[in-house]
Amino acid sequence: MNTTVFTENLKRFRLAKKMTQEQAADKLRVNTQTVSRWECGTTLPDVMILPELAKLYSVTVDDLYKESSVAYENYAQRLSAVYEKTKDPDDFMRCRIEYIKMMKNGELSTRDKWEYATIHHFMLRYCKDIALEWYDKAIADGCESDPHAYRRARSLKAGLMHELGKSDEIIAEQEKKCSLAHDDPEEWVYLIEAYINGKRYEEALSCFEKAIEKFPENWLLYIHGGDICQHLKKYDEAFSYWEKAGELGTDFHDELYCMAYCYDELGEYEKAYDMYMRIAETLHNEQYHEEAEMTEKLAADIKKKTEK
Repeated sequence: MNTTVFTENLKRFRLAKKMTQEQAADKLRVNTQTVSRWECGTTLPDVMILPELAKLYSVTVDDLYKESSVAYENYAQRLSAVYEKTKDPDDFMRCRIEYIKMMKNGELSTRDKWEYATIHHFMLRYCKDIALEWYDKAIADGCESDPHAYRRARSLKAGLMHELGKSDEIIAEQEKKCSLAHDDPEEWVYLIEAYINGKRYEEALSCFEKAIEKFPENWLLYIHGGDICQHLKKYDEAFSYWEKAGELGTDFHDELYCMAYCYDELGEYEKAYDMYMRIAETLHNEQYHEEAEMTEKLAADIKKKTEK
């Protein structure tokens, strides 16, 4: 270790933070003479105190040994610079934790706010790329290995692409796939989902009506039919389609969630509350306790609306 660089940095960083040796000692819970001896190179700090020392001066431990290091306004900003360089999710989390601590203390400057936004912006890009990569890997496994996972991967990837402004591209691609696999109900489902995600509800409705003529026993088609009618404010038809899906049997009480959400949208809060509680009771009976508790939380949120 270059002791001269290290000791000079200790003094330089302290002065950059406009701290006296007494103030630094108080923060580090040591005496002033100890800080003085560190800066003179007479003694060196214990390795266990280095992270705390670095954080006090808004640098990393590595910065303590570098000739060209600078002290940042605060430790969160230093971690932000680290994350912007590495793009490592672990560095993102360390940085985010520091900013959240500052938020709780009301210490964010304007720069801190845009830095906090920036790290999330970079993380958003990272997560988008990773999501698309792994959706593609799941889809590449094919439908045979796990039909439910395959369908969810295709649906969620398409939804993400719509969020990224690729609606027309996804719709065109799915229209082609559906025309080539006209007798595959799944391709009709994907096409209807594409129309819904693209907010092309009239086209979605037309597609749905054609699909149920060909595949009258496909419950997922009826779920989407209800969703389309809800968007078009055809509520009676929406509920009839969801009820039909329930009669055919859904994967996870999908029709009940749709009804509860629609009741909430219509301002029929008591019906929405009762529906969520009905779902929660069913889930508890099926031993899906975590899911039941989440549904009870939805019911509690609805309950608050009835009390206003």
